[in-house]
Amino acid sequence: MSKSKRQRLGQHFLKSQNIAKFIVESAGITKKDTVLEVGTGPGILVPLLCERAKSVVSVEADLGLYSEAETKFSRLTNLTLLHGDGFDSSVEFSVFVSNLPYSESRNALEWLAQKKFSRAVIMVQKEFADKLLSMEDKAMRAISVIANHAFEIERLMSVGRNNFAPPPRVDSAILRLEQKNVFSAELVRSVNCLFSYRRKTVGNIAKKFGKEIRSDKRLEELSGGEIIELAKKFI
Repeated sequence: MSKSKRQRLGQHFLKSQNIAKFIVESAGITKKDTVLEVGTGPGILVPLLCERAKSVVSVEADLGLYSEAETKFSRLTNLTLLHGDGFDSSVEFSVFVSNLPYSESRNALEWLAQKKFSRAVIMVQKEFADKLLSMEDKAMRAISVIANHAFEIERLMSVGRNNFAPPPRVDSAILRLEQKNVFSAELVRSVNCLFSYRRKTVGNIAKKFGKEIRSDKRLEELSGGEIIELAKKFI
């Protein structure tokens, strides 16, 4: 895959060993854990994960990078490398670790919200992390509601763009997620659908679903928990 195509897809590979070690240490991995990594890339996290975990499954969509990893890490007996879309994976895991491509951050969090696991450490675009953690009025987004209901989210540190190759135009942030609630696919869709009508009142939104709710409030006037309860009524 060419450099320009990787940049369009949001693939900027971490090159700092210190930050890689910080990510793995922050995940609290033990010899009882199965770790899933989506996006093997050049494999900066792979040996660090294998040192700590019972087993590691790392999935890479790019065939060239997958083939390179097969050769590079052939001696790691607790590693399984897979080629394909990690978010189509049915692998069971207790810990998720990923330097997510910026273009996949939202899809990844919606996918994680539907999985049963213990914790995750992910790298995302700093601006995305800011939006994810904002639950106030007009700044609230569907993914913010989903993520904050599904996880306890902690921002661990910001990461400057010069720690990547090729360097992106923006900075990144490392987040730690502890699972609280598991979503169904239907609930994820319902929350997203609600936000497509965010300028309408709750009463008018209900009519779109063939329901009757007497309320002149708009979504931005509701708490995240209230939005989740509302979304459940429209499944």
